[in-house]
Amino acid sequence: MALPAMADVRRALPRTAIDAFARPSVAPLFRLVEGVREVVTGSVPGDRQYGAALLLTNSFQTAWTAWRARVPERWGYRADWRSALLTRAVSKPADTVHQAAYYQHLTRSLGFPSGSLEPTIEAGEAERASGRQLLMEAGWDARAPLVALAPGAAYGGAKKWPAASFAALASALADDGVRSVLVGSAADAAAAGARGVTGLDLIGRTDLSALAGVLLQCRALVSNDSGAMHFASALGVPVVALFGPTDERVTRPLARRGGRDPVVLTHDTWCRPCLLRECPLRHRCMRGITVAEVRDAVLRI
Repeated sequence: MALPAMADVRRALPRTAIDAFARPSVAPLFRLVEGVREVVTGSVPGDRQYGAALLLTNSFQTAWTAWRARVPERWGYRADWRSALLTRAVSKPADTVHQAAYYQHLTRSLGFPSGSLEPTIEAGEAERASGRQLLMEAGWDARAPLVALAPGAAYGGAKKWPAASFAALASALADDGVRSVLVGSAADAAAAGARGVTGLDLIGRTDLSALAGVLLQCRALVSNDSGAMHFASALGVPVVALFGPTDERVTRPLARRGGRDPVVLTHDTWCRPCLLRECPLRHRCMRGITVAEVRDAVLRI
């Protein structure tokens, strides 16, 4: 969701070297982003002097890290008691906006004109070949149409459509001649009772580069509100997104330029969006999304 704001900075500073600082788990994503020179996962390299740090996270720790690295310009939102560490502190938007627009509000306030909210990731032939190889090793014949299923989601179980529903969806798609591909990190294995699914199981077998290659072989992705959902949409893969406790106005997937608009499915209940990690009630917001609804949405796109 930071990609549109990053694109705005890149467009405004075409000759400036831009590095991305990221956790190791997401570093491969930024290697697929045009205009990023290098991805750094540890401390600031001692031989490199940066002129400015754009802090998209709101944490005190990131501001402290940039201050200790003696980066002369440190820009970010006033948050987490860190204003004294920033050279330019921006107030958050007054209204609820999509997270991508929230990042663009920051960069626009810093003087970078906002472009579109269309995120773009480019995967090359190496990623595509890696994805094809993984799928064929898992049993794909390189002919059957594929739909990816991402049954996991970070930050608790409330965001997850039931594993039994994912399994039933895979069976329904198989009846239509579509093979399902389970994707996700090793931590998502428990979310996939879906491992009883009739399909290709790649859970825990892809980093983000390989996942990009896998998704680009698929006709669509079905996902909870998760990173995989945003990743696929930025690659141009059609997405069916299932939202329960979280607010689709803020974190819905955004279509890549020229891509198909994602389909967002919800089941209205009096308590959503609650933003809770675990449901203390009957989890009706997710259980109320039917397999038939999801299957029909997949077949439409």
